[in-house]
Amino acid sequence: MDAISTESLTKHYHVGFWRPRPYLALDGLSLSVRQGEVFGFLGPNGAGKTTTLKLLMQLIYPTSGRAEILGKPVGDVGVKRRIGYLPENPYFYDHLTAEELLEYFAGLFGYSGQDRRRRIEMLLDEVGIGPERRLQLRKFSKGMLQRVGIAQSLINDPEVVFFDEPMSGLDPLGRREIRHLILKLRDRGCTVFFSSHVLSDAETLCSRVAVLAGGRLVAAGDLSELLAFQVRGWEIVVVGLTDSDLEKLKTDGVVTHAIPLGPQRFALDLPLTVEPARLATSLTAQGVQLVSINPVRETLEDFFVRQIGTAPKDRGLGTVAR
Repeated sequence: MDAISTESLTKHYHVGFWRPRPYLALDGLSLSVRQGEVFGFLGPNGAGKTTTLKLLMQLIYPTSGRAEILGKPVGDVGVKRRIGYLPENPYFYDHLTAEELLEYFAGLFGYSGQDRRRRIEMLLDEVGIGPERRLQLRKFSKGMLQRVGIAQSLINDPEVVFFDEPMSGLDPLGRREIRHLILKLRDRGCTVFFSSHVLSDAETLCSRVAVLAGGRLVAAGDLSELLAFQVRGWEIVVVGLTDSDLEKLKTDGVVTHAIPLGPQRFALDLPLTVEPARLATSLTAQGVQLVSINPVRETLEDFFVRQIGTAPKDRGLGTVAR
């Protein structure tokens, strides 16, 4: 059983006042998320990521298609007790303290007494909220509110958690702490579905990703497979290569680009047509020292930009979807 699945999930709005026109926010999204994995839902602003999460949370309803969480329709009340959700811009009653806010949410899930206090203290510690947990939320920065929002999404110890741009507003230390928290959730068997346009987070955390562009799914699969489309070339680092030898390599088309790293020390870019092992043997015979050979592969960012560039642009007239 998949933790999350959607089938032809579609949402369009009517935009405009005098003559409303349809605008396609999400177009036939079909994907599945396995239990216990960290799944990255990627796309630029306006791709339809937040629309998808709102559909899964039933904050809005689809025009067509269906979705399931833990094998049940998204509207199932029992499922709602087993999931957590962090919206993109969490907003809380700002005269409450962080502790009071979590006490309220814990009470909704039936926690009481020492269990409630223990869980609140543990979660606030995990997200890095210290003595300021007794301050009113109106005194919190955006990053601190984001941490509190993550804590409230985990108050019920969910089996599946949905994060909409979880790193938004966090400083580098905060980003690292939340990455560690997400990996801890994964290690205890929790499924984490998070949307982001920050590609380094996906490369660090995710086993599989989906790329959304223009409201449509343009790619999905194991991250290792998506990043391994093709080796674009080779990079070798050498020491002892003279300028004249380097110029000859460039003239012969063996080296496409060279970056000087120090006296007679270069990082050389080779095209795919050149066999790096044969070149290394030749250079070594000339007294050049080989430091390293590495394949140059497409990164997730390269793939992301390429897919966005080929995505359909026509989604109807109106404002962009979130």
